[in-house]
Amino acid sequence: MLFKSLLASALVAGAVADLPAIEIVGNKFFYSNNGSQFLMRGVAYQSDSANATADETFVDPLGNPKTCKRDIPYLQELETNVIRVYALNTSLDHTECMNALSDAGIYVIADLSEPDLSIDRSDPKWDVTLLERYTSVVDKFHNYTNVLGFFAGNEVTNEVSNTDASAYVKAAVRDTKAYIKEKGYRSIPVGYSANDDVDIRVDLADYFACGDEDERADFFGINMYEWCGASSFKASGYSNITAQYEHLGIPIFFSEYGCNKVTPRKFTEVQAIYSEEMTDVWSGGIVYMYFEESNKYGLVSIDDSGSVSTLDDFNNLKSELASISPSLASASSGVSASVTSCPSVGAFWAAATALPPTPDQDICNCMVKAAGCVVDDSVDEEDYGDLFGIVCGLVDCSGISGNATTGKYGSYSGCDSKAQLDFALNLYYESNGKDSSACDFSGSASTQKPATASSCSAYLSSAGVSGLGSLSGDIAAASAATTDAAASGSAAASGSGSGAASGAASTSGSSNSTSSSSKKSGAASTNSAWTSVFGAMVLAVGFLFA
Repeated sequence: MLFKSLLASALVAGAVADLPAIEIVGNKFFYSNNGSQFLMRGVAYQSDSANATADETFVDPLGNPKTCKRDIPYLQELETNVIRVYALNTSLDHTECMNALSDAGIYVIADLSEPDLSIDRSDPKWDVTLLERYTSVVDKFHNYTNVLGFFAGNEVTNEVSNTDASAYVKAAVRDTKAYIKEKGYRSIPVGYSANDDVDIRVDLADYFACGDEDERADFFGINMYEWCGASSFKASGYSNITAQYEHLGIPIFFSEYGCNKVTPRKFTEVQAIYSEEMTDVWSGGIVYMYFEESNKYGLVSIDDSGSVSTLDDFNNLKSELASISPSLASASSGVSASVTSCPSVGAFWAAATALPPTPDQDICNCMVKAAGCVVDDSVDEEDYGDLFGIVCGLVDCSGISGNATTGKYGSYSGCDSKAQLDFALNLYYESNGKDSSACDFSGSASTQKPATASSCSAYLSSAGVSGLGSLSGDIAAASAATTDAAASGSAAASGSGSGAASGAASTSGSSNSTSSSSKKSGAASTNSAWTSVFGAMVLAVGFLFA
C-alpha cells in the first residue's frame, strides 16, 4: 500500500503548499521532494468541441473554475494524480482551477497545440506561428508546479505513409525545451503522444528518444487500445510491447487507454499496468476519458443543468484502481539512463535525424523587407494558395519548403504563409530582371523599395537569393551589436523578438521547417511539388497578362 500512502502524503502537502515538481531520472518519473517514483493514475479531461460557443473552436477545461471544482471530487474518487488536457486558451485565467487541482494533489499534462494550430501530418510544417502558440502555453503555465509536462504533438505520425511528419514534431520538442531553458523557467519535460501502429511503433519511439538531450523528447506516451474486454497480459499484446520498449531511455506511459469495444468497460488492464511485469518499463497511464460524449468513452455524464452522474465505467475503474499496490522505485536506487539509437531512413521510416531549425520571426522580417516584390495587402489569405500554385510553377520554391527524409530545408520554410509568398513573388520578379510586369499578377502583387538592415546582411547573404544557402548569422546578436555601437554602451536587446527558442538562425545540423495548422485556410502548401506544376505555368501566362 506504499503507493496509497505516498498519494495521501502528496494530497496533504498539496493542501498547504505547492505540489512538488515531478522530475525525470532515467526512464522513470519521481517526486522531486522525496525521490519516490511517480506512476500516473490519469484521466483525460476535455469535453468535445461540440460544446464550444459560437466564438470558440474548443472548450478549455481549465478555464472555468466552477466546472473544474465540480469535477475534482470525482477525480479524487478515482485517486487521480494527473489529468491530460488537449487544448488550452491562453487568453483565460487558469489560476483558480490550477490551484484547486494542486490542492487535490492532481498534476496536469497539457498538449501545446489546439485544433486550429497544430502540426498537420498531411502537410507538416514548423513555423513562427506554431512556435508562438507553443511558447504562449508555456508562458501561461510554467509557474504552476503541478504542470507535469507538455505534449508537442498527438498522433501526428500515425502510419508508415506520414513518418516524415515526426521531424517537425521533434523540432517542436527541441524548440520548446530550448525556450523553457532560455526563459529561465523551471525545467518542465516536453514529450510526444503517439498512436500504436505495429509497423512503426518501435521506430517512432526510438526517433523521439534518440539524439542529443537538447533535441530528444523527455517522455513518450502511447494511446493504447489493445486490451479489450476480458483479456490478459499476453493475449492483449501488453507483454510484447513491454519487451519492445525495455530499451527506451526515457519514461513511457499510456497517454490514453480504455478500449470500449466491450461495454461497460471493466478496466481489468489496470492490474497489469501497475504490476511488476510493467512498472519497470511503464509509468502508468491515463484513462480516456472523463466526459461521456457520442464516442461513448466517458466515465461520467453531465446533464443540461451541469449535474454529474457517474457511469458504470467510473465505478469499474474505481474498483480496479482501489485494489492495486504497485512496487515503486527510488530516484536514488541507481535507475539506469540510456540513450536510444535513432532509426535509419528506410521502407518503414522516412524522417532523417536532421531537424528543421528554429523558426525566427526576425529572419522572416529581414527577408520580407529586402524583397522588391511582395503580395499586395488587398489579397485575402484564403487566396494565397492560388498564387503559390502559379508562381511556384514558374520558379523553384525550395527556399520555402522542406524535405524531412533528406533533412534538407529551405532557409525561409519556417516563415508564415505571407512571408513565404513574398519570397516566391520576389524570386520570380528578380528572375525576370525586376521588370515591373513581373510583379503584378493582376494586382495581387506590388513592388516596394527594398531595405536591408546591417543586422540582416550576414544571414541574407548566406541564405542566398534562392533561399537554399547554408544558414549562418545571428539577427539578434547583430542587432544588439548595432545598438551598442550607436548608443555607446547602452543596454542592448537580448533574445529573439519572435520568442523563438534560440533567437537566431539555427545551425543545428539542419536547415528550416514549415509548420501547418489543422485549419489550412488555403494558404501555403509550399512543398517541392510546386516546382513541377506544368499546368500552373500555362495558367500563369494568362494570369500575368490579363
